[in-house]
Amino acid sequence: MKENILSFTRDELKSRFKQIYNLPSYRTEQVFGWLYKDISTFDEMLNVPKKLRENLTQDFFIGQMSVFQSHRSHDGTEKYLLKCVQDDNVIEAVKMEYYHGISACISTQVGCEMGCVFCASGRDGLVRNLSAGEMIGQILAIQKHAKIRISNIVLMGAGEPLQNFEEVMKFLELVHDPQGLNVGYRHITISTCGLVPEIYKLAELNLPITLAISLHSPSDTERSRIMPINKKYPLKDLIYACLAYIKKTKRRITFEYALIKGKNDSIADAEALIKLIKPVFAHVNLIPINTTDTKLRAPDLQWVEKFNEYLNSHGQNATIRRNLGSDINAACGQLRWQYLKKSE
Repeated sequence: MKENILSFTRDELKSRFKQIYNLPSYRTEQVFGWLYKDISTFDEMLNVPKKLRENLTQDFFIGQMSVFQSHRSHDGTEKYLLKCVQDDNVIEAVKMEYYHGISACISTQVGCEMGCVFCASGRDGLVRNLSAGEMIGQILAIQKHAKIRISNIVLMGAGEPLQNFEEVMKFLELVHDPQGLNVGYRHITISTCGLVPEIYKLAELNLPITLAISLHSPSDTERSRIMPINKKYPLKDLIYACLAYIKKTKRRITFEYALIKGKNDSIADAEALIKLIKPVFAHVNLIPINTTDTKLRAPDLQWVEKFNEYLNSHGQNATIRRNLGSDINAACGQLRWQYLKKSE
């Protein structure tokens, strides 16, 4: 059975090539470098011997994903439906343009089983984890389609990245490799809904990435309603894990806070939020939720600004996330959900 060559780190590829082809390491360097250029077949590796190209074609495939659909917003945001090479599952990715560069928000799983009520990603549950190569394949597909270079990567698309821990860590190694995509760790953000054991594991790796925690409520009762994972890992345990992460890495955490009208947007909620995260070296990213087919709605912009002002005036650093792609259903899971419903 052919393997996705994008899932191999350089060291793994050297070992595999030595084992099955008895090749010197410089051949691995040649092949590895080609993988991150705009190629789709091994025959395009011009300085690689023909026999090796034939062997590679027989044993491996280049898992660059194909763009199944693309939708471009007036603000430059582009949402993609991508088709997996192995099984035709469809996943989402987003390209976002900022003053500091172009970011890609990618998926780490097909579907999601976390069940957050405001997110469309998990409506059909978890189908499977994505491999490191499939995550790389999303970046390569975006770069090829948009004819740009991705400079920042956010693991905040469909799926819970820390539930797919080993493949995500391999992805980080691959994307950081100077012979690969050469994206610095400081330009990578991992978002989690709060898998406490995995936050401790990530802390031990001491990578200079940005960790974003989906918080969304300072109350265990309300957070459990909108984020079922809180029943397993309540706020007290989550905050302890965050403190351990900061102590180990010396890195500031971002708390993502999706503002939901009538659920978590009162001044009392703001006061409780400040009290909860006061011990933590953290920034709060306020996100007025996108309108979907649920009854949940964002507060009006004036109230969002008041909530933000209250946090900042009481010593908690906070900003309002720029709303990108609202006209193309760019929120997590929306486009895939619409596609799946139409396909039924």
